Amino acid sequence: MKTIKSIIAIVLLAAASCSCVKEKLQSEYNRQEDSIDKYISSNLKDDRTVTYNGGSARLTLVKGEGEELQPDGAIGFYYAGYTFKGSINASGLFSTNHEATAVAAKWNLTDPDYNLLEINLNDARLLEGVRNGLIGVRAGEECEILFSGKYGFGNTTFGIIPANSALAFKIWVVSVSND
Repeated sequence: MKTIKSIIAIVLLAAASCSCVKEKLQSEYNRQEDSIDKYISSNLKDDRTVTYNGGSARLTLVKGEGEELQPDGAIGFYYAGYTFKGSINASGLFSTNHEATAVAAKWNLTDPDYNLLEINLNDARLLEGVRNGLIGVRAGEECEILFSGKYGFGNTTFGIIPANSALAFKIWVVSVSND
C-alpha cells in the first residue's frame, strides 16, 4: 500500500511540474504577442494596414493588386526571416532569398540562393505562422509577418534559431495563383 501511495505521489508531482512548464511557456508566448502588438502599433501609419489570422499578424507596407491568395493557392515571393525581439534588424536575420537584404546585412555566403521561392500554401515546409500570414496577400505586396514561437518552430531549436522564438518575415510578393 505504501508503494502505491508513493507512485501516486510521484505521478501527481510530475503532472504538477508539467503544468508549471506549460504555464511558463504560455506566459512567454503571451509576452511575445504583446511585443508584436507594440511593434505593429508603432509602425502602423496612415497608408499601412494590419491583418490578423491564426496567430499571425501581417503589417502591409506596400499594397498589392489583383486576387488575394487563398489557403490552397500558390505564391512566388522573396523573403527575409528574423528572430523577433521587439524589432526587426540585421542582427536577427537567419535566412533570406532577397539579395538586397543579404547585402545590407553584410551576409557572406559561400553559395547564396536568391531565386524566387514558389510554393503552394499547403506545402508542409511552410511554418504555420508564415502560412497564416500569407493568406490574403496580393501580387506586388510588401509586408511583414510576425508571430510567437507557438506558430514557428515551437520547442525545437532550428539551426541558429532558439526554441520558442518569436519570428518575423519580410515578404516581397511577386505572384499569386489560386488555380
